[in-house]
Amino acid sequence: MKNSPPAVGLGLWKIENQAAAGMVRSAIQAGYRHLDSASDYGNEAYTGQGIAVAIQDRLVRRDELWVTSKLWNTNHRREYVRAACERSLKDLQCDYLDLYLIHFPICLKYVAPETRYPAGWFFDPDAATPRMEVDAVPIHESWRAMEELVQAGLVKNIGISNFGVSLIRDLLSYATIRPAVLQVESHPYLVQPKLLRYCQQEQIAYTAFSPLGAPSYVPLGMAKESDSVLEETVVKQIASRLGKSPAQVVLAWGINRGTSVIPKTGRVERLVENLAAKEIKLTAADIDAISNLDRNQRFNDPGVFCESGFGSFYPIYE
Repeated sequence: MKNSPPAVGLGLWKIENQAAAGMVRSAIQAGYRHLDSASDYGNEAYTGQGIAVAIQDRLVRRDELWVTSKLWNTNHRREYVRAACERSLKDLQCDYLDLYLIHFPICLKYVAPETRYPAGWFFDPDAATPRMEVDAVPIHESWRAMEELVQAGLVKNIGISNFGVSLIRDLLSYATIRPAVLQVESHPYLVQPKLLRYCQQEQIAYTAFSPLGAPSYVPLGMAKESDSVLEETVVKQIASRLGKSPAQVVLAWGINRGTSVIPKTGRVERLVENLAAKEIKLTAADIDAISNLDRNQRFNDPGVFCESGFGSFYPIYE
């Protein structure tokens, strides 16, 4: 298998700008070597400050870190891919990325960075009826440009996010450089066993975002408090038996089934707790019991949030 990310990383989605630099430095000091960023998160410049300070303070060398970023939806045309990557590199204060992902299989019309950065989902947020403006760009075109980033030495690995099996299979039919990683929503309410099995068959590393499920989505109105897998009896029982927290058990479930996990936290004390999940060994019975919580419940679904939040119906999983 190609180089794959460390088992536990820090997800940087929704970490406030003013907190990002300090959180990144604290994570590195705590032992994190996997940082998951994206231009769309709007905090890459602050993330870069945290990385730079950690390196300056000799907490880590750059070659000991795995830094991921993502190509945004408005930059899928070949002529925009390299500039998008270079902007992330500049903000992150890195000479190269360990991994660059296509963030979504969603192609939107180009928005110049001098107009708005990050571009977001609306083509023109000030329009009378703001909405997404779709651009018909084949994944083939975007992938060729991603491969050129590897050839130019800007990126070590390229991959995909929010792709299903059919899109991956099509991509593999023409890829000169195969995707190293698939990043998708994955937690005990969305187990996706066939997708994981397919990735393992094709030697594509699998990274789970939102590995704890609902917590990141409750403040956005995309999940309810009652959707918390951490309150499930089986999770609490395993946690009690092992002397661990329910969150650690859920993260360990992801790691033990062969995925990496990138939980987000805004609290320094949780950094150590989350990282320690990689040391927890669950039994096959534990893994099966947690997997049986599967509801096929997806919180991050463009087929829902694009219409409710951005005025456009854009399903990608159906």
